[in-house]
Amino acid sequence: MTSNRSNPANKPQHGQMTVKQQREHKRQEKLVEYQKQLAKRRRSKLVWWVVGSTAAVVIVGLVVASVVLAPSPPRQYEAGSEGATIEGVETFENTAEHVEGVVGYEQSPPAGGPHNAVWLNCGFYDQPVPNENAVHSMEHSAVWVTYNPDEVAGDELAALKSQLPSTYVVLSPYEGLDAPIVMSNWNQQLKIDSADDERIGEFFEEYWRSQNAPEPNAACTGAYDAPGKQ
Repeated sequence: MTSNRSNPANKPQHGQMTVKQQREHKRQEKLVEYQKQLAKRRRSKLVWWVVGSTAAVVIVGLVVASVVLAPSPPRQYEAGSEGATIEGVETFENTAEHVEGVVGYEQSPPAGGPHNAVWLNCGFYDQPVPNENAVHSMEHSAVWVTYNPDEVAGDELAALKSQLPSTYVVLSPYEGLDAPIVMSNWNQQLKIDSADDERIGEFFEEYWRSQNAPEPNAACTGAYDAPGKQ
């Protein structure tokens, strides 16, 4: 009688695996696939981390740039006069009446006097404006800031603008000034040498929208835009 152990049909053929070997093989395949998926997820996380970090840097850069490059907000001043004394301010006694044509003013630039019936709209101008219209704006308690364009430009002009309020102010170049900057309100005038003079703010605190003007707080818009309005 022949033993089953000696029967070749009961032995694994060449190239075949036992059940145990098949299970181990499948386990190894799953392990390899798991490692591939894990590596893929790690690469994906790394890519998103790099993208997120780059985006964050860009956003921070844009925020910083917007803060640095954004124009400064207009300065705020209290309307009216408290009777403060400011060194260098000259006072005059000009009358107020509406006239036609060109006026020969006693001050240059004018600090009041006869003027055109149409006021100049307040704001910043990069060209000289008519005296007669600007004086009417001062009658409405605006401050007229004039500057010599040969001496005040670029950063100096930007520094001057940064100290001006958003309303009731006229800024314009003026030929023939005997000072780099001249600030005028009705019957008051101050000549200064540079935009970092602290008296600029003092002048506005004292004379901006002053109740001592002939027509305080009357409109400073809705009339005449001279050439060069910004």
